Amino acid sequence: MKPGAGVTSSELGMHTLTEGRGLLFGGDYNPEQWPEEVWAEDARLMRAAGVNLVTVGVFSWARLEPEPGRRDFGWLDRVLDLMAEHGIAVDLATPTASPPPWLGHRWPETLPVDEGGHRLWYGSRNQFCPSSPVYRERALEIVTALADRYAGHPALALWHVGNELGEVCHCDVSAAAFRAWLRERYGDLGTLNEAWGTTFWSQGYGDWAEVVPPRRAPYLINPSQRLDWWRFCSDALLDHFRAERDVLRARTPGTPVTTNFMGLFKRVDYWSVAAEEDVVANDWYPEPGDPLAPARTALTHDLMRGLAGGRPWLLMEQSTSAVNWRPHNLPKPPGQFRLESLQALARGADGLCYFQWRASRFGAERFHAAMVPHAGADTRLHAAVRAHGQELRKLADLAGEPVPARVAMVFGWESWWALEERGRPSDRLNAVDQLLSYYVPFFERGVSVDVVPPAADLSAYALVVAPNLFLVSDEDAAGLTAYVRGGGVLVVGPFSGVVDPRAQVRTGRFPAPLREVLGASGEEWLPAPEDPPVRCRWTGGPENGAEDGAEFAARTWTELLTAEGAEVVAEFAGGDLDGRPAVTRHRASAGVAWYVATMPEPAALGALAGRVLADAGVSGLIPGLPEGVEAVRRGEVLFLLNHGGATVRVPIPHAAEDLLTGSPAEGHVTLAPRAVAALRP
Repeated sequence: MKPGAGVTSSELGMHTLTEGRGLLFGGDYNPEQWPEEVWAEDARLMRAAGVNLVTVGVFSWARLEPEPGRRDFGWLDRVLDLMAEHGIAVDLATPTASPPPWLGHRWPETLPVDEGGHRLWYGSRNQFCPSSPVYRERALEIVTALADRYAGHPALALWHVGNELGEVCHCDVSAAAFRAWLRERYGDLGTLNEAWGTTFWSQGYGDWAEVVPPRRAPYLINPSQRLDWWRFCSDALLDHFRAERDVLRARTPGTPVTTNFMGLFKRVDYWSVAAEEDVVANDWYPEPGDPLAPARTALTHDLMRGLAGGRPWLLMEQSTSAVNWRPHNLPKPPGQFRLESLQALARGADGLCYFQWRASRFGAERFHAAMVPHAGADTRLHAAVRAHGQELRKLADLAGEPVPARVAMVFGWESWWALEERGRPSDRLNAVDQLLSYYVPFFERGVSVDVVPPAADLSAYALVVAPNLFLVSDEDAAGLTAYVRGGGVLVVGPFSGVVDPRAQVRTGRFPAPLREVLGASGEEWLPAPEDPPVRCRWTGGPENGAEDGAEFAARTWTELLTAEGAEVVAEFAGGDLDGRPAVTRHRASAGVAWYVATMPEPAALGALAGRVLADAGVSGLIPGLPEGVEAVRRGEVLFLLNHGGATVRVPIPHAAEDLLTGSPAEGHVTLAPRAVAALRP
């Protein structure tokens, strides 16, 4: 993947951290929660476990500044000195995600307000208004003090801005900032009124002071207003990130800066944030009881690699076992956290870290698993942590290696926001579920996928899949069209090309901006009952994915479609749409464009994936990959990961050495449940 729209191009990056250290291994370290006599034991255990990076200070503002202007850095000095003595690098956090009680007590206007007008108080975390000038001033003061004090410290390797950005505030300060953002975007009220379609429901604005955030209202909120609110809230957090980053860069120009993402998190457009940071980092907690967790996790890791422009990224947080914040927190069986950690490594992570180093005795996360559990270091879990840290040394040469992919999936936050507003034909079609459903067949075939923004340069890919592009700009639609005409294969999922960037419906037959390249168009969106399911049948013979006339089930969604030069690959079977196109394929100049007007069952999506991969000339890494086994190549190393519950034999394409065991392999490898092979030719 080339650095493009929405991906970082900084000269600093993961290579800055891994040079001289190899792969990174560690976790969040909260020494302020423990007596100082525990710190020395922590450092000794970290060394024994192969830990070489710890995140420090994420929630330490009240400890660092117990009252306004009075700072206490002594304890942090000793922590960083201790880490340096033991050869452990520090990812030093700015503590601005959780302001101390004195900020909200003295300046309650810094506290966030929800859409119903209720102020949210301290006693938890994330209690700040991103637009508050008082919060910004106090936050930058503590950030500046940290940067001035620790610039040049031998332990400092990475800056960690805030924590899991996502705060939203509907207060009057935010309203004023929203109006300023809108003025910059639209210039005048006439343009704003036109963009928002305010002639609907008598919403026309005659004075900027009348414009407010989407607050609790009697009925549905204007979707165009809501879309701009999503954009503003994301930009407000990005603006604060930039402010902290600029302070840090000015004082420590050679130290990379990051913040931690949360996978497919809706509130923040990560394409915009990734472009402003040096290292892409993510917090990811697969649910042990989720049968789709391996694919969901792989998709998330591929997204992080995409956000990093194809370069390595950092798994900032994961869990050794059960978390504490789900209603019923299943533990991970032995070997599971190692499997998940190596999955991230296989998909481009150069750092594998956990929340947290030592389990907390008190506070809201007392029952969250850690690298050192409540029972101490002499435990099965910590022994597994030590073993994993040591084995990562065998894979040190993977640092910096790419994950090649010839398939891309298009995903954009603005389309996600616009799609899931209330008042649409069905709330059962959502962006992330669509993305995952199309991703799974490629995952099951061992086909690597890059996740890219709608404006990406697609020229390096043989196949591009857009599971849903409800909102698409004219420019991005033109880019997709040019990609097909230049020889690419494109797949577009249902309810795409519906609205423009103002969230206004494109009139005429849909998907209007892609109609010509798809060779098909529709006139009605027709949500379907779940029971009985929609029936479809393949047409045109086995080359279309199944025998001619073979039926498959679909759900939730149908469209009244007409082929306009496209071949009908599948049609609806029965009901009002009997015989009408469900899946089409259109040759456009040198390429091929597919359109899917429904939500096929997994087996049918699998058959479709096989056909479009054949169109694109792309094949999986292992033909006949056993169920439950993931195959992904990083550099020259082929990773095979068994997520299933049975021991399997996996054919391999050439003789290799398993870097994890040191054993030779030829013809096949045998993988027990939760086992991993890392095969180098």
